[in-house]
Amino acid sequence: MTGPATPAQDGPELAAKVELLALRHAALREEVQRAQAAEALTRSRLSQALADALLAVARAEADGRAAAAKAYRAAAEPSIRDRRRNRVKRRLDRALVRLRSVGGALVIARSGLWARASGGVSAMAAYARRGADPTAQPAALLDQAWYLATYPDVAAGRLAPLVHYIARGWAEGRSPHPLFDRAFYAARNAEALAATGLSSLEHFVHVGAARGCDPHPLFSIDHYVAQAPELGQTGENPLAHYLREGWRRDLSPHPLFQAARYRGRLTEAEAQIPALVHYVTVGSERGLKPHRLFDPAWYRDQYPDVAAGGFEALSHYVVAGGHEGRNPGPWFDAARYMALRGDALRADVDPLTDYLQGGAWTVAQPLVSETSDPRLTPLENWASLSDEA
Repeated sequence: MTGPATPAQDGPELAAKVELLALRHAALREEVQRAQAAEALTRSRLSQALADALLAVARAEADGRAAAAKAYRAAAEPSIRDRRRNRVKRRLDRALVRLRSVGGALVIARSGLWARASGGVSAMAAYARRGADPTAQPAALLDQAWYLATYPDVAAGRLAPLVHYIARGWAEGRSPHPLFDRAFYAARNAEALAATGLSSLEHFVHVGAARGCDPHPLFSIDHYVAQAPELGQTGENPLAHYLREGWRRDLSPHPLFQAARYRGRLTEAEAQIPALVHYVTVGSERGLKPHRLFDPAWYRDQYPDVAAGGFEALSHYVVAGGHEGRNPGPWFDAARYMALRGDALRADVDPLTDYLQGGAWTVAQPLVSETSDPRLTPLENWASLSDEA
């Protein structure tokens, strides 16, 4: 009769079982690792495929903007007027001003700034007769109430603001509208202005808009006309179109201005004026964000020279700060992004605009398949999760 197995007899058998289990465990672990690697590769490929698709969309949108800009220029070309203003004409304007409303009407008529559909010399004279009345809005790209509030000496005088601007104001470095930055426009069109002797606004109305010259750092004609295809048929001045109806349709004047999002954060009363006008006159100082990824209050705090210089935050970023490598907000590391983009970084726009218009899909592949909205860049998705965004 065989007795119970002794520990000495069980040892080899247990050792064999342990070894077998260890081998099976190792095999299972390798299988899991292979599965994880395959899953990671698949996710990476899917992420890359989605990034490639989104980059293709961004490029198609860029092509669309270029085509819309070309169509607009072709439609607007016939409206270009070869106007020039020399010393004699300027002296004549100053002399006409002394003839009160009739003289003011002639000054306006000679400038060509009055909208033709809004009446002739009699309408201009009726406007000029009201002088510095903040409720009298001329049929031109001049904001009467803003001009008077910005330049108190004009408000204290007797001239209507449009007459004042044409006869004196432009030469004194004054801007006619919150969305027409005289210094910005003059710096970019200095040669043409010197050759024609026109004021910045006259040049913009008669020549510049049709050739795609932006009136303000935050109003991009090429960006705007892509959203209003009718301009490719009518050739209407894009800024005039925005002020007349575009803002009501929440058309965006700049890649870094999310019009609908911004207007949705205003009170009902505040939302009765163009969103960009509200931002540049009130919103920026209040810290209202024009875009998820641009924080004006943060920007001013980080770069005290901006506020000290009297610059509006986003305008400063678009014109200078972005190209200097400044961050537009806490979500965007400009130095890292610019280094990753290298020579592919566009020189004609700031880094954040480059990122939003396709650059996001060319650097350090994000897990775009996990974002809440694949149409947004990864940083826009992360920023949207913040209560303050």
